[in-house]
Amino acid sequence: MARIGYSMQIEGENLARSKANEVSVSPKHSIEIAHFIRGMKADAALEYLEAVVAKKKAIPFKRFNMDVAHKKGLVGWDAGRYPVKASGEFITLIKAAQKNGEYAGLDARKLVIIHAMANRGRSTRGVFPRAMGRATPKMRESVNIELILREVE
Repeated sequence: MARIGYSMQIEGENLARSKANEVSVSPKHSIEIAHFIRGMKADAALEYLEAVVAKKKAIPFKRFNMDVAHKKGLVGWDAGRYPVKASGEFITLIKAAQKNGEYAGLDARKLVIIHAMANRGRSTRGVFPRAMGRATPKMRESVNIELILREVE
């Protein structure tokens, strides 16, 4: 069954949206990234996430921070990581939302992320091969991500 619609019902003419369902990335990393980029300008978020992919800057882990090491350069928080795969998906979504905004006649440099959400998607069964022909079951996690950007003056 197709998943359509957004969790936050925001209407207006100066909005740009993008959404991805059942992306194969870590739910914990995605939730932390979504929390971090909410409220940022789209260009600043893209720049920061590209630095995360290059492992120059870290994402602060505020919720899922059990046994997470401290990273230098974090302002106001100590624990952080470099979620490269999830950051790449968020980069793709932010660029898609910017293109959607340009198509709608918005200025891409003035877009601000007003809604960023990531929640757990469907889990699929996988197997982990073991010795002597055995296998251990494991669940492969997926994530639903949605972004809403607004043009501000």
